[in-house]
Amino acid sequence: MPLTAAASAREILTGLHEVMAKRGSAQSKLDRVVDLIAEAMTSDVCSIYLLRDNSLELFATHGLRKEAVHVTKLRMGEGLVGTIAASGRILNLAEAAEHPAFAYRPETGEERFHSFAGVPIVRLESPIGVLAVQHAEPRRYEEVEIEALQTVAMVLSEMIAGARLVDGAKRGRLRSAGPLRLTGLRLVAGMARGEAVFHEPRVVVEHTVAEDTEAERARVYSAFRRMREQIDTMAREAEFGMTGEHQEILETYRMFAYDEGWSRRINEAIDSGLTAEAAIERVQQRTRARMLDIDDPLLQERMHDLEDLSNRLLRIVSGRLGTAAQTGLARDTVLIARNLGPADLLEYDKRRLKAVLLEEGSLTSHMTIVARAIGVPVIGRLSDIRHSVEEGEAILVDGDAGSVIVRPNRALVSGFEHRMAMSQKRQAQFAAIRSLPAETSDGVHVSVMVNAGLAEDAATLSMSGADGIGLFRTEFQFLVSATLPGRERQQRLYTKVLDAAGDKPVVFRTVDIGGDKALPYLTDIQDEAENPAMGWRALRLSLDRTALMKSQARALIEAAPGKVLRVMFPMISEPWEYEEARALFEEQIAWARKAKRAMPSRIEFGAMLEVPSLAEMLDQLLPRVDFLSIGTNDLTQFLFAADRSDPRLAQRYDWLSPAILRFLKRVLDQARAANVPVRVCGEMAGRPLEAMALVGIGAENFSITPAAVGPVKAMVRSLDAAAIRNKLDRLLVKPPRDMRKTLTDWARRHSVTIS
Repeated sequence: MPLTAAASAREILTGLHEVMAKRGSAQSKLDRVVDLIAEAMTSDVCSIYLLRDNSLELFATHGLRKEAVHVTKLRMGEGLVGTIAASGRILNLAEAAEHPAFAYRPETGEERFHSFAGVPIVRLESPIGVLAVQHAEPRRYEEVEIEALQTVAMVLSEMIAGARLVDGAKRGRLRSAGPLRLTGLRLVAGMARGEAVFHEPRVVVEHTVAEDTEAERARVYSAFRRMREQIDTMAREAEFGMTGEHQEILETYRMFAYDEGWSRRINEAIDSGLTAEAAIERVQQRTRARMLDIDDPLLQERMHDLEDLSNRLLRIVSGRLGTAAQTGLARDTVLIARNLGPADLLEYDKRRLKAVLLEEGSLTSHMTIVARAIGVPVIGRLSDIRHSVEEGEAILVDGDAGSVIVRPNRALVSGFEHRMAMSQKRQAQFAAIRSLPAETSDGVHVSVMVNAGLAEDAATLSMSGADGIGLFRTEFQFLVSATLPGRERQQRLYTKVLDAAGDKPVVFRTVDIGGDKALPYLTDIQDEAENPAMGWRALRLSLDRTALMKSQARALIEAAPGKVLRVMFPMISEPWEYEEARALFEEQIAWARKAKRAMPSRIEFGAMLEVPSLAEMLDQLLPRVDFLSIGTNDLTQFLFAADRSDPRLAQRYDWLSPAILRFLKRVLDQARAANVPVRVCGEMAGRPLEAMALVGIGAENFSITPAAVGPVKAMVRSLDAAAIRNKLDRLLVKPPRDMRKTLTDWARRHSVTIS
């Protein structure tokens, strides 16, 4: 085999170019192609399988029996070839027969061959065939050989599609004239309706083999310059009202745009004989293949950013620049895309953009963060949405439920409009009590604060009617940054949050990174534990990486001159961890005083009770803390030993279980006796029925999502605290069979607003 993948591919592509230019049938050309590849790779076998009538048919071969051509067929997912086509992955095997998917076809005579390598032939992101090579001796193929095969497969896809040898990619379900209901992952809540608009038509690479390599390289260089100018302009002109995490997202985006490794890989693909468009697409295919093997959502998001830029570069180099953003939105729009980068989202007219639907997408995606900030509902994980909808079709989006209706009939539209009207009516009711206190009918005041992670969240406190920020997730800045945020950058964020909050309190939780919140720029903190939620994360990591905590401590102290600074430590298992964390902060307080820095007027320290073991040590902890926060999300899964992300366990426990209510009541009672305020954080406190039960066991401080403030405040104002506390005292002594039903019935009888 030649020394480099580029040289290997170039040798084959030169021959392919000659074959494609000559006259002859498609079959004769493919017969010549397999001979050409086998000769260039000194391979015993080279075979091409094509997707026809829903089967992968052996269409041409060098080395297998010729009588098997057009006879041997494999279903999608069947055998090694079917597995490659179904998964889109490469197989590289020293012993083909040992693979669990191996399916022997005696008519091929392949029993003499041991090693096997196969790559998918892809057109318009869908498999149309498989290119495979085999050798008699057992061996794994070199990386340069696989690279060459992938490049050749890309060129073959053009030839195969041009000759109309395949059915075409099976692009999802068949469309009908009637309504289509889809369910996906709720990324940003909200309801909307509009007409389907595709973010961008797919750029189909028509010409893959280059005639002038240097001319193609010049086209790529020019496209890179133009793309970088676009990204720089967007970074300067982004409208968020305030800089902060969003600016850092665009900085990450810019980092990829200027990445020399990416441009080098495209150049290498051009060296192999590809056109500029084909080279970009070739590197993009490699990125998609890598994404299949990445489990970490943050690293996957970095790959999505890179693919977003690849699409942008491909549009520039091909001269097809018209995304829906550039051509303008003429009507209320539901935007549809496979995935969307934050820079692309920012280009849209926010007056017309009503919702976004994605085939992919994730809760931690940069685009999701931006969409939440500008108030655009988003639903992700809508499989094959781009191929199930036609441009201009009507779409109803229920972001609260994560559901979509395409081509709704009159009855569905009427029902949706009714739900939207009810939602708007409820929002109006919540808005009417926004400035009123969350006070029960018998005069018990309940503090309703919000969880936040963006500087912009603090600026919207007055809109939600919240009493302050009960949990500011400082790790958000770390998760969306391309590099580790330095002290000054952290300080700027914390200052903005405190200034925007004004007189309302803000509780800063120190960084909760590690575990499943991996940072690509800190490779030494990656946690490969089977249960990362219980692993090396949060305070455990911070106490080990003291420089990280010292930097954050100094940033927080210097961000709050003359103000009350409230700091909370997460994931504490035993009191000594709190003591060590507080000691680190107090060292920085002493440093700041010695350096004559402007100091906070007061500093309060708190602990998060998420690990059940801490509840057994409260007598030791409570005298040392100014406040306590209960993190119900982690606490509940730890108490029940049930991972809430596992759908098989999602219904196996209930926040209204007597076990969790008894546990929380003991904590609340013990803290009250020690005169230490307790705040309940997390999803449990944001649900009106659960919040009613929490008031019933003595909770009077909540920190919840901004969207939950209105419903919880309405519940509190309709509640008699003494009555629910008497009821819970009795129920917890002798719990009913169904606590949820019992409390729901009680709330309805007493006219408590729980829905």
